[in-house]
Amino acid sequence: MNKHSNTIFAIIQARMGSTRLPGKVLMEMDGVPLLEIMLSRVAKSELLDKVIIVTSTFPENDPIEEFCQKNGYECFRGSEDDVLSRYYECAIIYNPNVIVRLTADCPLIDPVIIDKVIDYYFSKNVDYAANTVPPETSTFPDGSDVEVFSFKALERAHGEAGDPIDREHVTFPFWKYNHGFSTAQLTQEKDWSNYRITVDYPEDFEVIGFLINKLKKQNRFGYIPEIIELLENNPTIKTINGKYHFGIGWDK
Repeated sequence: MNKHSNTIFAIIQARMGSTRLPGKVLMEMDGVPLLEIMLSRVAKSELLDKVIIVTSTFPENDPIEEFCQKNGYECFRGSEDDVLSRYYECAIIYNPNVIVRLTADCPLIDPVIIDKVIDYYFSKNVDYAANTVPPETSTFPDGSDVEVFSFKALERAHGEAGDPIDREHVTFPFWKYNHGFSTAQLTQEKDWSNYRITVDYPEDFEVIGFLINKLKKQNRFGYIPEIIELLENNPTIKTINGKYHFGIGWDK
């Protein structure tokens, strides 16, 4: 049990059916799937008690379940579009007190930031805490996204959210509208929100590949400050995916 005396589970949503970059979560860097790279980083969190991959029941996502079985990861499958119900049904089975929502398009997630957001959630005693949302006030890079909420808050959102877009994006009911949830956003003095280390497009994959290769050569883990330093020292890399912005496609 972690220091907060609550069961804290990371639930990572993953799917193969991305319209922008199909199969991205299992695309490989030096023979290693992005999902495996992400999971190896999440494992360094000191506060998570369990990690679960949630994907949909669509047959195209069978490779994700096969990956989990092969590598010893928990996998839950639910609705393709109603991701809120996918999270809720998973939580019903595994019964955590607190859920950390991560997404598989953030392969360079920082375990230090995961733990900072978890600590912040508890220190603020809120229903929901995050770092990159709302995006207007984020100071963290797109791709370092961590959201933390209680099972009770998830249960309430699941029962109340009616809009299909809200149910697809899971946490919109917490932070996008004034639905009576108490929320808090972790910020920092340095504003790194204009950096993009998520994977939605081929250009993103190119940037991530550069970063992973550089970190490997320099024998560095790749905490967010190290990643920002690499991008600042290689400004042409930052421009490769610079035309894309945080939350692109949310309004579709």
